[in-house]
Amino acid sequence: MSLRLLRISWVISRHRLDTLLPLERLPWWLRALLWFSPLRLIPVGKRSRGERLRLSLEALGPIFIKFGQMLSTRRDLLPADIADELKRLQDQVPPFPGDQAADRVEKALEMSLEEAFAEFDRVPLASASIAQVHAARLHGDEDVVVKIIRPGIDRVMRQDMALMYQVAKLFSKIPEARRLRPVEVIRDYEATLFDELDLYKEAANTSQLKRNFKDSPLLFVPTIYWPFTRRHVMVQERIRGIPVADLDTLIARGTNLKKLAERGVELFFTQVFRDNFFHADMHPGNIFVNCDNPEDPQYIAIDCGIVGSLTREDQDYLARNLLAFFHQDYYEVAALHIESGWVGENTRANEFAAAIRTVCEPILEKPLKDISFGQVLLGLFQTARRFNMEVQPQLVLLQKTLLNIEGLGRQLYPDLDLWSTAKPYLEQWMKERAGVSGLWESLKRQAPELSHQLPELPVLAHQALSRMEHEHRQRHQQVESINDMRVQMARQGKRLYRLRLGLILLALALAWQPLSGWIALQEWPILAAAAIGLLLLVWQ
Repeated sequence: MSLRLLRISWVISRHRLDTLLPLERLPWWLRALLWFSPLRLIPVGKRSRGERLRLSLEALGPIFIKFGQMLSTRRDLLPADIADELKRLQDQVPPFPGDQAADRVEKALEMSLEEAFAEFDRVPLASASIAQVHAARLHGDEDVVVKIIRPGIDRVMRQDMALMYQVAKLFSKIPEARRLRPVEVIRDYEATLFDELDLYKEAANTSQLKRNFKDSPLLFVPTIYWPFTRRHVMVQERIRGIPVADLDTLIARGTNLKKLAERGVELFFTQVFRDNFFHADMHPGNIFVNCDNPEDPQYIAIDCGIVGSLTREDQDYLARNLLAFFHQDYYEVAALHIESGWVGENTRANEFAAAIRTVCEPILEKPLKDISFGQVLLGLFQTARRFNMEVQPQLVLLQKTLLNIEGLGRQLYPDLDLWSTAKPYLEQWMKERAGVSGLWESLKRQAPELSHQLPELPVLAHQALSRMEHEHRQRHQQVESINDMRVQMARQGKRLYRLRLGLILLALALAWQPLSGWIALQEWPILAAAAIGLLLLVWQ
């Protein structure tokens, strides 16, 4: 841990990343600290700030590269020079040697390259943060790509995750940061990140996504060759498409970018709501476009290592929230947050709605180029601080995917109206979910289970009636026991009263002679007090 922290500090110092900080926005004491820091003795060099940031992320490993990949899609939040450099992280990460890749393939498949492939190119097609791919051809003449996990990467990732856990635990001690649930978020991120190291899971995800969009004009997913797939090696169909970020080629081919952008929105909502299974790593390096028919472009998706799904409750909650936003019904948004328990039940819905309206009203009825979801999220987090709203870890992947979708939309067609594109789809989905057709589909899904339980219904009904009768007898016995206890307590109280009265009378009889002399000598107030005390002793 200490060595890894030292390495991170060394990389930051070596590439002078402190120069990327906006000094004018920092507190005066932090500006003073940076001004007198020994870092200022290290020369910045001739490299641009974007190149220094990219090289730093590459040196620090896959977790940092993933972060850079996500940032590369947010050109609205980053200067152009930094965004252009980070874009290279999507598929231009320095590769590991081809001979080492070939050796890993032979060990995983337990056969030589000649036995497995008719051809295998040792020069990688592309290299990413966790794996790299090589072109190959099977003996059946199918063109394929071979994906190979980087050697030793799991050790580096575990070190980085341990460091991130330490940082998250420190943040958890800060009241303002505790509501963000940093440890839970890191735990979810860890699970999804390590899933990428198991190519069996990615192959299964790819096959599932391919079934979901079989013969669909929206999306094409390549075929997996299972006989040549192992935990660290995967073979799949080679795709021929244009990278979605290559706008010049798309424009030169006459691609209908408006339709492509609208299909991207439809594709996202179809995955989330129809299939409840969405590609959660949709940065431009993983998305290509089939432009065989430029007026009817089709997406091609690869790298399905990270996928997400929601519970039925989260699906309904998300759809109802989005529709409430589309209809500018902020009170409904506030009520849904309170109902779901994301904010305290003592939160006043009208105050919360007013705060949400202040943040979200400016973004509606505007083209995508004028909307920054980054700024909206920042405003919502500031609003959430007032109402102690907690981050929901199960939605972190969805939020990340939304950011990627927005970045793609900005690059393809900045004038896309995301709201008018998504609203009809959501309304139709809610109608199908809550209407007669939704009820019928639910009955059809549950029919096998119902048919299995139908012969047992008489037995189950008899058992339920027997339980009800038994519980009724138990309640009757409990009532009788309570009544008996009350009678016994009343009798006990009467006995105690008689005992107390008898003791008082006996004491008065035994002490009467000296007591009568004492009474004759006392004033009437003292005698009155004594009489009151005697009455209190007798009174029950």
